Amino acid sequence: MNHFLINLAQAAQQQGQDPLRSMIIPMVAIFGIFYFLVIRPQSKKAKETQRMLSELKKGDDVVTQGGIIGKISGIKDNEITLQIQEGVRIRVLRSSVTGIYTGAAPSAPKADAKAS
Repeated sequence: MNHFLINLAQAAQQQGQDPLRSMIIPMVAIFGIFYFLVIRPQSKKAKETQRMLSELKKGDDVVTQGGIIGKISGIKDNEITLQIQEGVRIRVLRSSVTGIYTGAAPSAPKADAKAS
């Protein structure tokens, strides 16, 4: 990449152009590509996450960063109380919730039809 830029500057200098001006266009193009491939998707995802966290309500099934799945039983400013089992509640930070849990509840094991 560095070799390419040096050759570009030398070619522009031979044509009588200012080498700094000829290097600005590729730099702007690189920044534009970087913006559309990295910065924009990250900011969209951050906005979606903030929206999801602000819309949490009592009774939602959620997943935390640690992989804990629970039902929201209480909400304070930055704290959520999750019920992970009947009678077992934990307090977690609202920011540790990664998403709404949409998976199916585990089903009971089926009996083998060939059992005698």
